[in-house]
Amino acid sequence: QVQLVESGGGLVQAGGSLRLACAASGLTFKTYAMGWFRQAPGKEREFVAVINWSGGRTDYADSVKGRFTISRDNAKNTVYLQMNSLKPEDTAVYYCAADRTVTRDHARYDYWGQGTQVTVSS
Repeated sequence: QVQLVESGGGLVQAGGSLRLACAASGLTFKTYAMGWFRQAPGKEREFVAVINWSGGRTDYADSVKGRFTISRDNAKNTVYLQMNSLKPEDTAVYYCAADRTVTRDHARYDYWGQGTQVTVSS
């Protein structure tokens, strides 16, 4: 059974930082691209970042480029999202997801975590 478990969310002031982690089990982690998505209340789920199986290729939404960094540790079956210079508009539930391909399309992803709340106060 595949499980993706996010952690690291919380409440932070604008300008602060958080580091999210997503621990994977039940799949051959090093063969999957890993993505981060977010969903704010009343809004659709949106792409944040994705990293390929080796960590050698990444892609970011324009809204987070230069502030967020995605990385992975295949020895620990974990993907990370370092979030700096956080803004109130970054407030959302953040989800990690796994897919065989590097894609921004959330409909393509095979597996999802349960999400972790990030709240940025102004």
